[in-house]
Amino acid sequence: MKKSFLILTFLLVSFGFSKATFAHCEVPCGIYHDELRVEMIKEHIQTIEKAMNQITELQSAETINYNQLVRWINTKEHHANLIQEVAEQYFLTQRVKFAEPSEGEKYEKYITQLTTMHQLIVYAMKAKQTTDLENVEKMRASLSAFEDSYFGEHRHSLDGEHK
Repeated sequence: MKKSFLILTFLLVSFGFSKATFAHCEVPCGIYHDELRVEMIKEHIQTIEKAMNQITELQSAETINYNQLVRWINTKEHHANLIQEVAEQYFLTQRVKFAEPSEGEKYEKYITQLTTMHQLIVYAMKAKQTTDLENVEKMRASLSAFEDSYFGEHRHSLDGEHK
């Protein structure tokens, strides 16, 4: 009986810490807040930028504080991973609507959204590899192009006002 309880507890804890539990579900629940996800990505980009600046500053110090250096590197990588997760799991999997080439404008919109999300994912990967701030600017540009295509004239701010 004790052994069964321990196994059950282990499984529950294991599933509780799995990556899948943190993603928005793929059940068609209809609960989406696209503007919030975009704002979250912007915040992740800003955090990556700060981390890159801190890493550069720490590396150029006379005495390097390796503890802080590692913490900023881990922060930069973590936020780049979060950008990739939101872009892939939320937008590409659930929100960007597939269209056939024969659907004209819908297809062009689909290609634009797909391309800009892919660019964002790639620049997030490059941000993990370097401290080149050009990748931060490219992430911002890709996200802005995605926003223009995705929201179009119907873009709203988080407080519900039309932009």
